[in-house]
Parts: sequence; structure tokens; C-alpha cells
Amino acid sequence: MKLVVGLGNPGRRYARSRHNVGFRVVSRFAAEHGIALEQEDFRGIFGRGTLDCGQGTTLEVGVLRPLTYMNLSGDAVAEAVATLPIDDPSRDLLVVTDDVDLPFGRLRLRPGGGAGGQRGLAHIIECLGLREFPRLRFGIGRPPGRTETSEYVLEGFSRQEEASLEARVARAAEAVTAALCAGVAAAMNEFNREPEESDRTASEP
Repeated sequence: MKLVVGLGNPGRRYARSRHNVGFRVVSRFAAEHGIALEQEDFRGIFGRGTLDCGQGTTLEVGVLRPLTYMNLSGDAVAEAVATLPIDDPSRDLLVVTDDVDLPFGRLRLRPGGGAGGQRGLAHIIECLGLREFPRLRFGIGRPPGRTETSEYVLEGFSRQEEASLEARVARAAEAVTAALCAGVAAAMNEFNREPEESDRTASEP
């Protein structure tokens, strides 16, 4: 079984914040594949279903949005990993999170590594005792001027960002599907570049 986890904070106050873009991505992924996120389990909202990868290949997938607050995300993830039939979290877990070090909407898929200052990711690493598991980072950009990062991530996206946010979230959901079905390495080649770069490369002789 594969487990996809989107990071964020519970409650209406944070629903549209930059820090909750992980929730948005996994919700989009779940909706596209008919996975209902309506079960309260693993200290969060959980759903499970079947992912059709084509050519007769299917995967059982669980989708989790922890409700522990961002900095304690590891509690929910560790409980889910220990309970669900996940053979190897270093291969079968995929975490989706925001990243202030990436420009808005830019995706960065990796098979493992450190937390890069993202506290939810850091807590997952601590609770699992494992650094090597796939993660998809969604860029939210650096805070302007002297705005504190802690304040910036809890604010909503700008009007300009909102104009293209849904398309960016949809592309991130596609990256999740590709990582699960085709593998992280193949998905990295396609989604770790801006769409224009990918199109240009594909058209080169």
C-alpha cells in the first residue's frame, strides 16, 4: 500500500494559508481518483482507494491530512505507517509540503533528504527515525521585506498567486500520481522543471 500525506494546519483560520498547500494538493489528488477523505483516523482525515496506473496496473493508496497541527505531523504519520499495510516507508510514503525556498508554484520532488527547515517534515523524520522517504515540495516563495516567515506561511496567497494557484495545485497532484505510478525518478524528470522547460526539452531533436 502507498500512503500520501499532505501537511497543513486544521481549522478555518488556516484553510487558505500558504502553509496548507499540502492539504490542497492531496485533496485534489484524492478527488481526481475517487478517494473520499471523510474518515477520522490516524489523528487526521483519511481515505483509501485504488489508483489506476493504466495497462492493467492498480495500486492501493491511502491519503492522509493530519490534524495535529504542522509541527506535530509526525505523530499522525507514524501512527498510519505502523497501522497500515505499508511494506517500506522509504518507498511507499509520499509527503507533500510547502517550501519557502522555492519560487511560488515550483515543484521539487525528491526521494529523500533533510527537512530543509520545514518543521512538519522535520517532525516526521524524527518520529519515523528515517530521512529517506519521497517528498514533494510546493514552492510558496520567500516572505517580502521584513515579514517573519512564521507569519508569512500562515497568510493567504496573494491575489496574483491565487490566479494561477489551482493550475499549480493540479500539476502537483499530477506529480503525485506520476511518482506513485511511474516512480519518483521518472516523475522528477518531468515535474522538477517548469512546464515551459519540459515542453521545450520534449520538442528538441
